[in-house]
Amino acid sequence: MASNLGLVRPSISMRERLILALDVDDMEKARALVAGLAAEVGMFKVGKQLFTHAGPAVVRMVQETGGEVFLDLKFHDIPNTVAKAAIEATRLGVKMFNVHASGSFEMMHLTVKEVSAVCRREKLRRPIVLGVTVLTSLDQSDLERVGVKADIKDQVVRLALLSQEAGIDGVVASPHEVAPIRAACGRNFVIVCPGIRLVKGKRDDQKRVMTPGEAIGAGVDYVVVGRSVLESKDPRGAVREIVADMEHGSRP
Repeated sequence: MASNLGLVRPSISMRERLILALDVDDMEKARALVAGLAAEVGMFKVGKQLFTHAGPAVVRMVQETGGEVFLDLKFHDIPNTVAKAAIEATRLGVKMFNVHASGSFEMMHLTVKEVSAVCRREKLRRPIVLGVTVLTSLDQSDLERVGVKADIKDQVVRLALLSQEAGIDGVVASPHEVAPIRAACGRNFVIVCPGIRLVKGKRDDQKRVMTPGEAIGAGVDYVVVGRSVLESKDPRGAVREIVADMEHGSRP
């Protein structure tokens, strides 16, 4: 069952394609960011730190403020465990969530099957399901140290193809791997990219990065930003600068 939200419409605005990472350690900080920026971004990413701190309440808080949630918990376990977790993420009403593509074809396939089934039974909105390929904090030497001998781009494409075969809607990948993913998986395969920094921004722990405009120009569907906004003295101004850069990158 294909996601009815998986494809990026040609008319979708750059604002809607921007995901802000709520990488904070406090519910009130998250609440203030959501209240101030819900009209400026398309989605808020809730990751392990904030979800461990606040649980499903943070998802509901974003939704009550009118925002959408990308639940970034990168599920990776035996197939049945991941499928059950994915069902609960679906019941939370998140727009998007992810699993590790390296968790196996069986894990991803069962997850998609169970999510589609619960959506039919309970008349729920089908979320976009993503496979995480190779984290943007890793480079070639990091892969080699864990026994992956393939070139990093080849590994990303291999995992993207495996995700697509399993019925996953798209992947999380570095913007540097967008071209080979598109060549292998086609235009209707969703690509979400973290590792996005403004030109003057710091790389922090990210190794394979691009600016927002460069990422959009490369063919990314959604970009994820965090510290460029969270560490700014003017978060709204930083978001608008990012959206303007994305719009510039979308021009021929």
